[in-house]
Amino acid sequence: MRELAPLDVLRLYPSHGNTLWGLAKSRAHAHPTRTFLYFDGRELGWRDFCRRVEKARWLLRRLGVARGDRVGIMAPNSADYVVVMFAVAAAGAITLPISPALTVPEATYIIGHAKPVLIFCTAETKVVARAAAGQAAVAPAMITMGREFGDRLASVDDGARPGKMSNPRAGADTPPTAGERGSAADDTALILYTSGTTGLPKGVMHSQASMIMTGELFVERMGLQPTDRLLCVLPFYHINALLYSLMGAMAAGASLVLTPRFSASGFWKLAAASGATEANIIATVGRILCKRPRSEFVPSHRITKVYGAPIPADVYKTFREDFHIATLVEGYGLSEAPGLSSNPFRGPQKIGSIGVPTRHPDPARPYAEMKIVDEAGRAAPAGTVGELYVATPAMMQGYYLDPDATAASFQGKWFRTGDIAVRERDGFYRFVARKKDIIRRRGENISGAEIDDVISQHPEVQVAASVAVASDMGEDEILVAVTPRPGSLLTERSLHDWCVDKLNSIKVPRYIVFVDSLPYTPSHRVAKYRLRADESLRKRAVKFS
Repeated sequence: MRELAPLDVLRLYPSHGNTLWGLAKSRAHAHPTRTFLYFDGRELGWRDFCRRVEKARWLLRRLGVARGDRVGIMAPNSADYVVVMFAVAAAGAITLPISPALTVPEATYIIGHAKPVLIFCTAETKVVARAAAGQAAVAPAMITMGREFGDRLASVDDGARPGKMSNPRAGADTPPTAGERGSAADDTALILYTSGTTGLPKGVMHSQASMIMTGELFVERMGLQPTDRLLCVLPFYHINALLYSLMGAMAAGASLVLTPRFSASGFWKLAAASGATEANIIATVGRILCKRPRSEFVPSHRITKVYGAPIPADVYKTFREDFHIATLVEGYGLSEAPGLSSNPFRGPQKIGSIGVPTRHPDPARPYAEMKIVDEAGRAAPAGTVGELYVATPAMMQGYYLDPDATAASFQGKWFRTGDIAVRERDGFYRFVARKKDIIRRRGENISGAEIDDVISQHPEVQVAASVAVASDMGEDEILVAVTPRPGSLLTERSLHDWCVDKLNSIKVPRYIVFVDSLPYTPSHRVAKYRLRADESLRKRAVKFS
């Protein structure tokens, strides 16, 4: 079968009116029995998925869920997670992903701020959700995923529902039957809370249309085909999983392989068993897989392309040479502005670059704009390091109930990312660091991310994170917290010698401390703000002259 151009992939399907429910029905019309979801060794076809969504939508109505209501999902990835999300969207309500790893205080803030009327959870997360709801003085209904949700769907009598599955060819343009509320393209469909690394989490709002556009962009970015199977090992409260893997599979009419959580030891087995052809990773996942025993690798896997943000040079090399994956695409996006840039799928691929602004498969629909600005807010020429400003039609609708934070994040149409980057003379962009991750030492700005990357390449290092600590001379010194690999004989002195050999002298850390584990945000990034706040690290660290 010949490979289709991205626009030809989208043209395979009927119009969907830019609603999530319309999108699902249009794909079900084109290939009703083809697998959409692969989970726990079982497959769910497009038509059966839509029927399950239709039942779940009617269940939501019975429970009194109204247009604009927030519906939380505090559970690991599963096929029913996707069913609930699309049923919520079809009802004109809003999905609120909540990390199942949150503590009661963390969940209390999100539940109290968003005030969901209903939360889908697991038996384990229900304990946290109930306690958090109590502390937040809200009283959402709760449904346990699994047997309870299945039993509730089974109780929905097809004959009693006013809205049996309407003609999929009509997509979202089919008029709702009497009493149905329906949904619209500009309805808020998602509130995704940021990790809160610099303060309280903010609720990023996306419309149904912006979610669909991000999925269509992923068709372009990864050359997705209807025959592809996308392996999703990241959680649905992360934009990579939700807006790239899920929405990319949706847009392409492809299949999505789900697992409740990332398992390094089981990654290649799942890839081979599911027939996955594409996978998405973040740097942490890539590095872990590179350092796993090669006995876990399954050479018969069919993955030919991987998207990552970022893909460090050593990970790129290992995935190509050891794991035999031909195409690795590094890109860049934010919860607020997803899918902004990537290296072109068909090349050229520049290692260490976040690529060029993304284009939509339809050239008549412009997408991302990016520019670098200096400290005075003026556009900077190529080769100049500055803050990255972006503009996109898939921009968030704003921060939920926080107009001041929304306004402060924009300068006209431009979103201020808080990321330091540079536009090279060939038009490619290179990420330097988060503003908060810049270390000021001896009059120079140093990227903590660069130090982390170099130290993490040491064969006996599992993960490393650098932060600024106060210097006696007034500026910053560099402290690196390191988790060695199990059974490692690594010493702070030998690691320091590695740094001297690999880094410019100004970037060599003054302090190195070994820790059993590092703190992480719910989106699997090292929570450096917690490291900066931990005064004991410097006291425990080995100091080098």
